[in-house]
Amino acid sequence: MSILFFLMGSATLAAVVLVVLYNRLVRLRNMVREGWSGIDVQLKRRANLIPNLVETVKGYMGHERDLLEKVTELRSRSLKTGDLSEKQQVESRLTGGLARLFAVAEGYPELKANQNFQDLQQQLAEIEDQIQLARRYYNGTVRNLNIAIESFPGNLVAGWFAFQTADFFEIEAPADRAVPTVGF
Repeated sequence: MSILFFLMGSATLAAVVLVVLYNRLVRLRNMVREGWSGIDVQLKRRANLIPNLVETVKGYMGHERDLLEKVTELRSRSLKTGDLSEKQQVESRLTGGLARLFAVAEGYPELKANQNFQDLQQQLAEIEDQIQLARRYYNGTVRNLNIAIESFPGNLVAGWFAFQTADFFEIEAPADRAVPTVGF
């Protein structure tokens, strides 16, 4: 009789552990999805700002047409892609294009003095900060999910229920990773 109680207790304990681990993995997977959604919202906000920025700059920078077209094309590709790795590459190139656009704008004093351009530049800077915060949150949730999937006994439950590790949203351009050099 005591063996039967021991077996029933062990089975109940194993079932409880299985349910707890499964629910934890589901919660973490949903947090990763939520994190990606936050990044996606900020990227769309930035993409919505780009046409206004391009239109404002177009009047001043007529001979920089290639740069303006490249930024517009990257914006369009960014909105169309759903694949994380492709999205990272396109967004990295778009960030570089916007940086070049602002660098070129430095040579146009009338443009820099334009209130609309200044407002758009300020909004874009705020959105970039929000993207960075959303990316940090997403990468933290990816880290937690991946640890839960790869560590014991979570790896057993993850394998049984086909949970997959997620990819981090990383900076693709090596120049973006470089520490800036300050010279006097």
